[in-house]
Amino acid sequence: MEELLDLAKKVADEAEVFSISHIETDAVFEANRLKHVQSRESSGRALRIIKEGRIGFAASNKTDGAQELVDMALEMAPFGAEARFEFPQLETYPEVEVYDPDVEVVSEKSMVDLGQSLIDKVRGHTPELVCEASVSRGIISVGVFNSRGSRVEYRKSLFGFGLEGVLIRGTDMLFVGDSDSSCHPLTDVSAVIAATIEQLERARETAQAPVGQLPVIFTPNGVAMALMPPLAMAVNGKTVLQGASPLGQRKGEQVFDSRISVWDDATMDFRPGSRFCDGEGVPSQRTAIIENGVVGSFLYDLQTAALAGTRSTGNGARGLATLPSPSPSTVVIENGEASFEEMLGDIKEGLVVEQLLGAAQGNVLGGDFSGNILLGYVVRNGEIVGRVKDTMVSGNVYEVLKEVAAIESEGKWVGGRVRIPHIYCHSIAVSAKER
Repeated sequence: MEELLDLAKKVADEAEVFSISHIETDAVFEANRLKHVQSRESSGRALRIIKEGRIGFAASNKTDGAQELVDMALEMAPFGAEARFEFPQLETYPEVEVYDPDVEVVSEKSMVDLGQSLIDKVRGHTPELVCEASVSRGIISVGVFNSRGSRVEYRKSLFGFGLEGVLIRGTDMLFVGDSDSSCHPLTDVSAVIAATIEQLERARETAQAPVGQLPVIFTPNGVAMALMPPLAMAVNGKTVLQGASPLGQRKGEQVFDSRISVWDDATMDFRPGSRFCDGEGVPSQRTAIIENGVVGSFLYDLQTAALAGTRSTGNGARGLATLPSPSPSTVVIENGEASFEEMLGDIKEGLVVEQLLGAAQGNVLGGDFSGNILLGYVVRNGEIVGRVKDTMVSGNVYEVLKEVAAIESEGKWVGGRVRIPHIYCHSIAVSAKER
């Protein structure tokens, strides 16, 4: 990296070298059996330069060819975007734990046994269930060096597993499943098993879906599928800069229910989305996106922040072959005060939504969501009475979250990167196919 940086500094006004290597092993299961165990290793370097005020970029997975990368970046610079930022100087970084050496020594046999145990225990409840599963471990090494003296290197460990099951009875197909991930090795599959079995139990019977404007409880998975995508797009600094975000001109305004607080926090230890700096060497921080219903900060990388006349929030995400762009890291929705049982008890007739299919339809930039319920349940008189079929929910996230009925007192990690509680909404449009 130093050699490449030194070469680039001779011909460019500023330069940055980004390196990444990834070692990953996956145990993959299909139709209840092990399909394969596969290991992959990749690495590469990317060079970003500023030459006469414009950005040049080149990337390669070769271990040599430093001069070739410099030449390519120089060739691209005249056609690159105008650079409105400076690379960060040497910073003081927060202490964030994201590496556990024990992940590296988890054997392939242990991974296979873990995945098969997950399948066998769930099928012990429902033998007809056909399952796919995966167990993965990986180590990522990242380095960011620049011409202003910043030198950042860190390692991150990743471990995760998940299960998806389908139960086919005639023309009826029921989809269930759950997952977990961490920077630690995971050996306890009980929570994923319990969640999957709970889905099977709730879906044991089918029930006619009510229609109209109805109270709906979104589970953490349901929130992630229906409500999070429009919000994530709206708080992305690039969307705000383009004038396409409904929240762009509403910073500091009360837009959501006062019980709703959301933050992006890459400083949380041992979460897969955490790190002590982003892909540009900017220190990680806790950023309040929504605080007590008030629109807080948007998420920025260096270039987008400079164009917006503000500072980077440390959310510059990148791959080897792409320039940085704003992206969430570890996201947390603040817990409320209600239990799931209390939410159910308040509903005379409504739904619980667990999984949606095609939720990102419609005007997502405007906050709309609409999707078929892949897994959801009918609630009558405070009790789940069966799952719904051929049913759709739709709404607008800004209307739905303007005043919510309740937020659960406990959150759940979804995909290891977003912690979400159940959210109980007063009125969601529900439609169903006539039978």
